Amino acid sequence: MKKILSVIFLFTCLQNINAQKIHGDEFANTFSIVARDSITGEMGVAVQSHAFSVGSIVSWGEAGVGVVATQSLVKRSFGPDGLKLLKEGKSPDEVVKILTESDSGREVRQLGVLDMQGRSASYTGKRCIAVAGNHADKNFSVQANMMLNDKVIPAMTKTFKETKGGLAERMMATLEAAQEAGGDIRGKQSAAILVVKPVATGLLWEDRYIDLRVEDNAEPIKELKRMLTLFRAYEHSNFGDDALEKNNTVLAEKEYGIAEKMLPNDVELKFWHAVSLVNKGNVHDALPLFNFAFKADHNWALLVPRLRKSELLICDDKMEKEILEVK
Repeated sequence: MKKILSVIFLFTCLQNINAQKIHGDEFANTFSIVARDSITGEMGVAVQSHAFSVGSIVSWGEAGVGVVATQSLVKRSFGPDGLKLLKEGKSPDEVVKILTESDSGREVRQLGVLDMQGRSASYTGKRCIAVAGNHADKNFSVQANMMLNDKVIPAMTKTFKETKGGLAERMMATLEAAQEAGGDIRGKQSAAILVVKPVATGLLWEDRYIDLRVEDNAEPIKELKRMLTLFRAYEHSNFGDDALEKNNTVLAEKEYGIAEKMLPNDVELKFWHAVSLVNKGNVHDALPLFNFAFKADHNWALLVPRLRKSELLICDDKMEKEILEVK
């Protein structure tokens, strides 16, 4: 009899869930963090789940406003609506209260909200799949559901508080800690990090400082960490380009050096470093970098005259020949 009642209960729950999904709700049973860097003012969301493309569902943020993570049986409108309420001056506590009280499906929702002042609030509905919970603190909130055990939330809390470095790196460490503690009971599939700037410029491509997603991968957190390293390396390379444009060769070489140390075998970084050096008249230091690129793939050599024709590589015939004959 107990087995029959259990089956009936499960069937009823699935019917209710399916009815809600018809109205646009999606599963994103997961663990996430919304956080703020108290020094830079940057705000971000980091998330991992055994669900496809979790970042496109859970993560929401706006520079100069705040960040939102909406998960469990996701109500996507919580993202934009939460940001709108923050922009209107509502506190995270008020935002969570307004959104959940107006939602008939609130018992299957989970929500994390943080504003530009570092205030946070979070919510876990009573029907979120165990192990589920949340912890809101100054400058961050962590939330998780369908976890293997009850160690995930404490591990996330401890790690974010104790980790040093940039906001993205601290959130990355928090995801790693959650996974090491047990993570999603179903395993791993996708992960994402979103970081927005503290002050809005009105230009989305500038306001979204970091926006990285791993949509489907056997080790999404490891892959996301690799992508974050790529992002930082190319960021230093860009700093090097900027410094070179301002004739600050010492700073340029420092930035290029950091980038190439982070990714010692990255052909792209070395090639464009070489191009930048030639454009500033330093062919001597550029040649070994061109040599590295050409040995990796001869197509980089084919690109040289094309760049010159587009005036992206500034050199004469003699210099071009020297570059292409480099050994």
